[in-house]
Amino acid sequence: MFNLSLPKFKTKKNVDKTEKMSSNKSELDIYFEALRKKEYARLDKSKQTYLDFTGGNLYAISQLEKHRELLEENVFGNPHSSNPTSHKSTILTEEARQKVIDFFNAKDYYCIFTANASASLKIIGECYPFQDGQLLLLSDNHNSVNGIRVFCESRGGGLAYAPIQYPSLNADENSLNELLSAHQEKSNKLFCFPAQSNVSGIKHNLDWVKKAQEKGWDVLLDAAAFAPTSRLDLEKVKADFVSMSFYKIFGYPTGLGCLLVRKDKFDKLYKPWFAGGTVSLVSVLENRHSLCTAHERFEDGTINYLDIPAIKIGLNYIEEIGIDRITQRIEELTQHLIQELQNIKHQNGKNVVRLFGSLQKEHKGGTLIMNFSDKNGNNYPFTEVEQLANQRLISIRTGCFCNPGLDEINSSLSSQDIIKGVESSENPMEAFAKMRGAVRVSVGIATVQKDIDTFLDFVHSFQNK
Repeated sequence: MFNLSLPKFKTKKNVDKTEKMSSNKSELDIYFEALRKKEYARLDKSKQTYLDFTGGNLYAISQLEKHRELLEENVFGNPHSSNPTSHKSTILTEEARQKVIDFFNAKDYYCIFTANASASLKIIGECYPFQDGQLLLLSDNHNSVNGIRVFCESRGGGLAYAPIQYPSLNADENSLNELLSAHQEKSNKLFCFPAQSNVSGIKHNLDWVKKAQEKGWDVLLDAAAFAPTSRLDLEKVKADFVSMSFYKIFGYPTGLGCLLVRKDKFDKLYKPWFAGGTVSLVSVLENRHSLCTAHERFEDGTINYLDIPAIKIGLNYIEEIGIDRITQRIEELTQHLIQELQNIKHQNGKNVVRLFGSLQKEHKGGTLIMNFSDKNGNNYPFTEVEQLANQRLISIRTGCFCNPGLDEINSSLSSQDIIKGVESSENPMEAFAKMRGAVRVSVGIATVQKDIDTFLDFVHSFQNK
């Protein structure tokens, strides 16, 4: 276990709201500032302001130390054998797998290790029986989910998008209900949506998992943006398939994700090929093969057996802090940032930044999307905002964030606008950059008040220009 040696922390229910330290900081502030000094001191040493936690979380120094110690003290071999070094790799891999299952309360699921969330989603695209089936996507989806439509359409399946409401950026529940009620004659229907938007930070209603299933749909839940700061209990939210990346949760290692598949839906995924490690029998003479019957079926080739043990280390670290504590921290930071940004105005009363989507805390994760405006209300190009932030060593993210549906809604674009823009330019990306894009700021486990203040000072620099 981790020995963080941080100040004792009272739960939100037990803390007197009037109780403040002499520095006027809450116990929550003091806890996470101590965590910052202990585990993320490199940020202050290098004078970096990191506000891109949705893009990638930061690793704690103790995670690296524990993983390095593990590698230094052991000898690991390819787990596709029974020799001593292979056996050691297998033991630690299965411990990590069990840790994932325990962490997400996923005892009814297989945990399939993949290279990232995108690789997990590709498995669904390749293996779901879309023949004469139907795919329903929320307009607020990452491109790695949108890409599943190519597999669906290539096999003759139908495709529909459920719209997003503007300006709240929540799902249009009336339209969604109508779409889920359609295609009752089809037995293979897949509904895909994110638990939390990777762009707006909107937390979508997880009740739609059960509602869709009751109407005969299988549900793929993209948890990549949700899992780092919110509790996902798969005994309560029983999605059929769940994808995620581990570096989004605890920073290290990169290049590892997983697909969680409900055991009662496992055989619905038809794998169209086989590879090393995925079969229990192969014959060249008879041209026959038999696929493995559990998670191994989809773990092609040699798994990343040196890094997979670091998943357990990372999840232990998150548990030591407490996911509910992290949720509370992110909620407070986000609401404080929203309030302060809304107060920054030009002399004529116009806001310096325009925030997109619902700002109610029950709908928000730790991600904000915005545009910067001059005193006349004209948007600054997001590329210019990013360049100026870079000069101050502030890491934010700009562009369309691999989520074209949400960006098209925020930019009020029509199909004609997209077609005209692309056809009128030799470089489609240049055309898109003129029509689309925004600035994304996301807070996380290592964020402290100093980071918020630095960003707010940056926003103030745009006043009255």
